[in-house]
Amino acid sequence: MAPPWYPIPPEGYGGIELLIYLLAQELHERGNHVTVIGSQGSRGDFEVISLAPSSWEEKLGTRDQEPLNLAYLLEAHDLVRLRAFDIVHEHNYTAMTIAASMGLPTPIVATIHGDLTEGDARFLSAIDSKVHLAGISEAQQRQVAGVRWRGMVYNAFDPAAVEVSLEKDDYMVQLARISRDKAQHLAIEISRRVGCPLVLAGKVDDAEREYFETEIQPHLGESVNWIENVAGQEKARLLARAKAMLFPIQWEEPFGIAMVEAMASGTPVLATERGAAVELVEPGVTGFLARDVDGLVEAYGKLGEIDLRRCAERAHERFGPARMADGYESIYRAEVASVRRA
Repeated sequence: MAPPWYPIPPEGYGGIELLIYLLAQELHERGNHVTVIGSQGSRGDFEVISLAPSSWEEKLGTRDQEPLNLAYLLEAHDLVRLRAFDIVHEHNYTAMTIAASMGLPTPIVATIHGDLTEGDARFLSAIDSKVHLAGISEAQQRQVAGVRWRGMVYNAFDPAAVEVSLEKDDYMVQLARISRDKAQHLAIEISRRVGCPLVLAGKVDDAEREYFETEIQPHLGESVNWIENVAGQEKARLLARAKAMLFPIQWEEPFGIAMVEAMASGTPVLATERGAAVELVEPGVTGFLARDVDGLVEAYGKLGEIDLRRCAERAHERFGPARMADGYESIYRAEVASVRRA
């Protein structure tokens, strides 16, 4: 069950929608009957039921967003009640609340996206007996106590959206929204200290405008370039030709798809030991981890130890759609079996 705002697969922005598409396609190719409930314009080799018109995308951020979302989810769950699905997979709190309150006989699996707080812990622990929860990293799951998790599955990248290059140009890249917790100012310091040009790619939200104007913009020039919007082939080439991706994050990030996409392109990641980076980066194989800027500067000198072909292969093994589908199929089977035993 997808959110009602963007089609499956998304034409531009839509991280959850892309994950749903990759998972549904992979499950279908394995011989499962897959139905995706979502927005008009959704397509795939699987069954698609479009309950939300494409015009609803324009309602995001308006007063109509929440009532439209509720109307869509109520209709979707009424459909679930009528159809003999073995399992339903959801991706947001409102959908989970509706499913739990309706007492549906169909097992509900819900992927929890994003970082988690004390409030999230309260909600998730209140609902985890009725909805079977899956996290996206061990780091994310450690953010909340007292929650019953049924599994953890890493997000997949889209293999069609990356290119692998063993030939590198003389620059490093950081692909992330511009913010203090993503720490582009530290990436600039690392770039200066190792003498390698840097490309920063990411949007600046209004809340981070001051950070950008005081700590990033003054350093832009010949050695530090900023691209606000990058996508498609341009993004794939940017990642593939970089010597390394810098990820000096200063928060407990629950995942990091940009790191995965870089590694899948044969580009090693240099990241601080925070959040899911510790799980995603395999030191000496797909990059290096360090505690601070000094450690990342030192790690830059070891990039020659990385087998770039193996870096890409390892990322495809760990974070391709097939691996994601393996994880969710395991959760599905366990939950269906528990219902049949009851």
